[in-house]
Amino acid sequence: MTTEQIRTYKNARPFVPFAIHLADGREIHVKHPENLMVPQPARTIGVLNNERAIETVDLLLVTTLRPLSAPSRSRRAR
Repeated sequence: MTTEQIRTYKNARPFVPFAIHLADGREIHVKHPENLMVPQPARTIGVLNNERAIETVDLLLVTTLRPLSAPSRSRRAR
């Protein structure tokens, strides 16, 4: 994965929350662009994880990026 690919997701307007998939099978959700730090030049990124701690991730361990689907809205029965 490259910093440019990650920046594309981070800088999307409007921002779309996305998941970072790692080689060990974990998944980190980025729910806001301020929760992701991508220095330049970089081999690592910083991500605010679910425990509200900064996790340093090696870009070589990132396998895919995936937009998080919006919650589905169920229709009320009439």
